[in-house]
Amino acid sequence: MSAPSPSAFPALRHRNFRLFFFGQGTSLVGTWMQNVAQGWLVLQLTDSAYWVGLVSALGSLPVLLISLPAGVFADRSHKRRVVIATQTLSMVQALAIAVLIWVHRIELWHVAAAAVFLGLINAFDIPTRQSFIVELVGKDDLGNAIALNSSAFNAARIVGPAVGGVLIGTVGIAMCYFLNGISYIAVVAGLLAMRMPVWRRPHLEGDDLTRFREGARYILGDRRIRALVANTALLSIFGFPYTVLMPVFARDALHVGARGLGFLMASMGVGAVFSALGVAVFGSRVPKGRVVQWGGVAFGAAVAAFALSRDFPVAVAILMVTGGAMIANNAVTNTLLQTLSPDHLRGRVMGAYTFVFTGMAPLGSFQAGLVAEHFGIRAEIAIGGLVCLVGSLLLWRLVPEVPKLR
Repeated sequence: MSAPSPSAFPALRHRNFRLFFFGQGTSLVGTWMQNVAQGWLVLQLTDSAYWVGLVSALGSLPVLLISLPAGVFADRSHKRRVVIATQTLSMVQALAIAVLIWVHRIELWHVAAAAVFLGLINAFDIPTRQSFIVELVGKDDLGNAIALNSSAFNAARIVGPAVGGVLIGTVGIAMCYFLNGISYIAVVAGLLAMRMPVWRRPHLEGDDLTRFREGARYILGDRRIRALVANTALLSIFGFPYTVLMPVFARDALHVGARGLGFLMASMGVGAVFSALGVAVFGSRVPKGRVVQWGGVAFGAAVAAFALSRDFPVAVAILMVTGGAMIANNAVTNTLLQTLSPDHLRGRVMGAYTFVFTGMAPLGSFQAGLVAEHFGIRAEIAIGGLVCLVGSLLLWRLVPEVPKLR
């Protein structure tokens, strides 16, 4: 690999990371188009906030059940081959749903089954892909690479939902799924073009159960790791579900259609991209613990404020703040977990992070849909934001070591 650059984005000096970064950036546009399309499709099929939340929950359920042992798998796997396989399978599910819509055979159970299948793929993909980044850039440029990855993720959040909203309103939902399927070609091509050293299977003591226990003991035994994982779980269950219910909020609270939904989702991405780029440029100069501390608090406050918004422009502005706070917290948490973890345990730590970040989303999505169905969409989002705000304040008061991390 090339030597790190003193520039603002030293991770981009690594050829393999550039291939990964630009390939994944292209694919993520399609992913966000599909996310918007799935919520809108379920809403069309059921006219129910409960089902929108439930289908999203089903998509994350396999991550809840499998991501922890998948972390053990990531630590002993050939990571590039695993990611190529998971991205190819993701392509298959997207194209299958597109075809079912085009031939007018789509039913709710098809969407739910595809969501579960994609969740199963993600259970292995996310911890493997996250722990793969350090192999592309090394530990010195890891924080910069994670921040750039977050910027690509959220740049796609700007473009994907906006394009998806337009496509849904003009040529239909199927095109969102189809273009997402095609977009996976970019990331797979980038992975195949990488020049990597010869892979040697790492030597890990004991069987998989022993390795799992070793990872669990490490995570539970380090107060900093434990607190970072707990904070992510809090935000995942009570804060992040507002994105799942965005189709319902757009239609019933703000009275805007698919295009309005696209702009709402894209506005989160605008704030998130600026935040991620800020972390990439200034991350080495700002105490990371403080970013995590106040990022969670600001996120909770912004979510609660969004729930009370009644004007579309105000909602768009608040969502920019929400996206910025969310990504500042997530990107820096990810960096801290990977840099604090020893190399041989990184996959298991990222498996735990995936478990709470994505795997606990079923709990969040289910409770969000249920509460919204009985008490209203505004009440559910406001309560979730306030829980995140108060919970973050209490957690960092109990574990003051994290805010001190640099």
